[in-house]
Amino acid sequence: MSNQPHNIFAGPQVVSLVEIRGTNYSLVHPRGAVGVVTRTPTGDQKHFLVRFPDGFEASLTREQIDILKHFKDRLVETGANAARASEDGSVGSPSRACQPSPNFDLESFIIYRCVVGSRAYGLDNDESDTDRRGIYLAPAELQWSLFGAPEQFEDNATQSCYWELQKFLTMALKANPNILECFYSPMVEKVTPLGEELLAMRDIFLSQMIFQTFNGYAMSQFKKIEQDIRNHGEVKWKHAMHLLRLLLTGAATLREGRVPVRVEAYRERLLTVKRGEMKWFEVDDWRKELHRDFECAFVETKLFERPDYEKANVFLIKARRQMASAG
Repeated sequence: MSNQPHNIFAGPQVVSLVEIRGTNYSLVHPRGAVGVVTRTPTGDQKHFLVRFPDGFEASLTREQIDILKHFKDRLVETGANAARASEDGSVGSPSRACQPSPNFDLESFIIYRCVVGSRAYGLDNDESDTDRRGIYLAPAELQWSLFGAPEQFEDNATQSCYWELQKFLTMALKANPNILECFYSPMVEKVTPLGEELLAMRDIFLSQMIFQTFNGYAMSQFKKIEQDIRNHGEVKWKHAMHLLRLLLTGAATLREGRVPVRVEAYRERLLTVKRGEMKWFEVDDWRKELHRDFECAFVETKLFERPDYEKANVFLIKARRQMASAG
C-alpha cells in the first residue's frame, strides 16, 4: 500500500517538559507536547530522540521529558494529596469488573445513565450499536463488606457498562476521554437528584490534562493503524476516524470549556474516512493539521492546570453519607 504512515509511535509516549524550538529558535511545539521516543541514548550519549505527531524530531535529555503515564499520575497524586489534606474520609474499593449477581438490583443504585459511541457522536447509521454507560452508587453494606463494591459492572450482551461512583470520579479526574464524554452526552436516559448534582459540577473535571490524555489516545489509535498496515496491509478506517474525532473534540474542549460530544459539523467528512473513501495521505494530512490546532488550543486554553480534586472528594463523601443514611 502506498503512502503508508511512518513508524512514528513505536516507542513510549512522553511529555516534553520544555518548549521545542526549531531553526532560528522558532517555537515548534509548546511545553507539554506529547511525542514518542524513537531512539534511546547509548554509550556516552545523553539524549533521547523524540518524534512528535507532525514528524518533527527533537533531541532531549532525560530531564526534559517525562513518561506520559507518570506525568498524569503525578498530577493526580498531587491533587489527591491536597484533597486528603482538606478532608480525610474517602473509602477505597478493589479493582474488579463483573456482572451483577441475581440478588443485586443494580438498576436501583444507578444514578446516571447515558448513550455514548456513534449514536452520541452523531455518526451512527442503521447498523450502529447502542452503547450505554453509567454510574452506580454502591450500597453501604456492600461497600463496607469484606468483598467490597465492584468498580464496574459490564454486560456485553447489552453493550453497557456501569462504574461505581468512586471509580468514575477517579477516571474523570485523570481526564479519561471516554468518561468525560459521559458527562456531556446529549442522550441521557436516567439521572437521579444526586446525578443531577454531579452533572452540575462537571466542569471541575476539565483541565489542561485533556491535552496530554486526548493526545495519548489519538496516538494509540495511530499505533493501531500502523499495526493494521503491518499485519494486514491495510488501514482499519474506523480507527482513523476515531483518531480524528478525538483530536477535534480535544481541541474544542480546551477552547470551549466543555466536551462537544456531537461532531455533526464534521459528520460527512468523518464518515467518508470511516468508509475508506479518502486516501490515506489525505487523512494523514488532516491528522497533522488537527494536531497543530490542538497545540494552539492548548496554548490558548483558559482551563486550569489540574481539575478540582477537593470538590470531587467532597461530593464522593457526601454521596457515601447519603447512602449510609438511607440504609
